[in-house]
Amino acid sequence: MIASCVEDRLDCEHIDAIVPWWSITKTCLAACALVLVAGGRLELDRTLAGRRFTLRQLLQHTSGLGCYTETPDYEAAVDRHADPWTDDEFLQLIEKQEPRFEPGQGWIYSNFGYFLIRRLIEQTTGMDIERALKALVLGPLGIEQSFIACTRADLQRSVWGDEDNFHPGWVAHGLLMGPPSDVARFMHRLFTGALLPPPLKDAMRKRHPVETVLTGRPWRTAGYGLGLMMDIALPHGFCIGHSGQGPDSVSAAYHFPDLVPPLTVAAFAPTDDQGIAERAVLDEVARLGSRRQ
Repeated sequence: MIASCVEDRLDCEHIDAIVPWWSITKTCLAACALVLVAGGRLELDRTLAGRRFTLRQLLQHTSGLGCYTETPDYEAAVDRHADPWTDDEFLQLIEKQEPRFEPGQGWIYSNFGYFLIRRLIEQTTGMDIERALKALVLGPLGIEQSFIACTRADLQRSVWGDEDNFHPGWVAHGLLMGPPSDVARFMHRLFTGALLPPPLKDAMRKRHPVETVLTGRPWRTAGYGLGLMMDIALPHGFCIGHSGQGPDSVSAAYHFPDLVPPLTVAAFAPTDDQGIAERAVLDEVARLGSRRQ
């Protein structure tokens, strides 16, 4: 399932389908946090109250926090179809966890970190995360149909259903769902529009190298910005966006700013292999690029 966007013109066959954004939601959270930075309500490089790391380090996965989805307790709870832990329980787990490294001295993908970003956005705005994202990011970008999944019934609205009976609350930072067209438009308008001032857009795209080996994935020089996966050695030039994975499906949405005109492609598939969606994005970019020549 593919949606593409070029010069704000959308191409999407499955216009009424609902799919989970999975970790593409992180890019939306990052954009929301940076809107608050632009408005002087948050600071990127000030140590957060009661913490040893900054907002920038949370956004970039350089805070030293680990990832709760890799713990045996998480896997066991999901396997028995349990309800998700409460915010207080997530916070207690963070307090008990030994840092993987000193803030800024390493990189590790951290859903704990983005849980804290979601909490920070809610505390700063006084709104729940759905209202905040719609008010500060999705609404201004003209993204109207996506929503935060809060219940199993919400996740069952996916075109692929929810055979694993997975509660979306296990995605502690929030799980956006909506049509593929929303995802492509979001990623395209974020980088071609004026939601963020140029210095913050540049900060978002500043690459931190990732040494993790991504087996079976198409990336050659993987890096991470602020809520952005990126690659700098593709034949299509710079590539920025995000991939995601959950029970029963994967997602990938990437923007290619070096193409003329810039192009964005989002892909979704009922599989556990993120590489399938990522390669579908690259194949579609190659097809559309050759068609425009």
